[in-house]
Amino acid sequence: MADQHHISDPQNAFPMPDRAGQAEIPHPGLTADLVSAPDHGEDSYRGSNRLSGRKALITGGDSGIGRAVALAFAREGADVVITYLEAEESDARTTVQLIEAAGRSGTAVPCDVRDESQCSRLVTSAFETMGGLDIVVNNAAFQMAQMGGIADITTEQFDRVLKTNLYALFWISKQASAIMMPGATIINTASIQASNPSPELLDYATTKAGIVAFTKGLAGDLASRGIRVNAVAPGPIWTPLIPATMPSSKYENFGEAVPLGRPGQPAELAPAYVFLASGESSYITGETIAVTGGTPFN
Repeated sequence: MADQHHISDPQNAFPMPDRAGQAEIPHPGLTADLVSAPDHGEDSYRGSNRLSGRKALITGGDSGIGRAVALAFAREGADVVITYLEAEESDARTTVQLIEAAGRSGTAVPCDVRDESQCSRLVTSAFETMGGLDIVVNNAAFQMAQMGGIADITTEQFDRVLKTNLYALFWISKQASAIMMPGATIINTASIQASNPSPELLDYATTKAGIVAFTKGLAGDLASRGIRVNAVAPGPIWTPLIPATMPSSKYENFGEAVPLGRPGQPAELAPAYVFLASGESSYITGETIAVTGGTPFN
């Protein structure tokens, strides 16, 4: 019988974060605010030059999924530019340190992606800083749970969610696709909410469903130019965004309802982004990879 010792049971491949002991924190939340720090792959991700020499832009790359993707891309040989909100500067510095520790160029750019001019400057700056742009990951997002559902969602919040999650994706993708070369890729972060919307996240779920449709449509638009467009749909992933946007009553059992019985860690998302960014997925475009702990994504 083959040696099975290297195989981990996915139900407990990563430890359960302490959610009951986690206090609610102000938005946008910092990694240091968490009782149980997320695993971004710092001690586990091993690169194999799958993105050697590539130039990647990742929005919302300071913490959580964005940090895990930035770390993985760097260890696969890519230079990386990340964006962050000014309140997240300390997290952004840590991500840049991880990129540079992998021997790659790392740059953090403060950017409010709700502003079209800032998105435009971001793409131009990333292109000039790295001398090219091969990979764009539209990952920045905003959510704020409203337990009263639609009655509690203000127009101001609805605007913020759509501007952050959809408008920015449109602006950045439009600007980037105009300068990208054949072989380039755009990867959008969707969500299980696109398929299974929670009433308290109605506005957020609406944008995530929009991202899935946008991904399919843009993939068809750019296929003739050799630019692929795909998405990753995370399930419940433990990041600072969770206690920063949900009441403790909602996150005390966060992730336990999925078939694997636990929340995921950012490190478990990164390989999907690496796959979609690499030549290994050269015949895949317009698709969404669900990383949901077993919850079906339709």
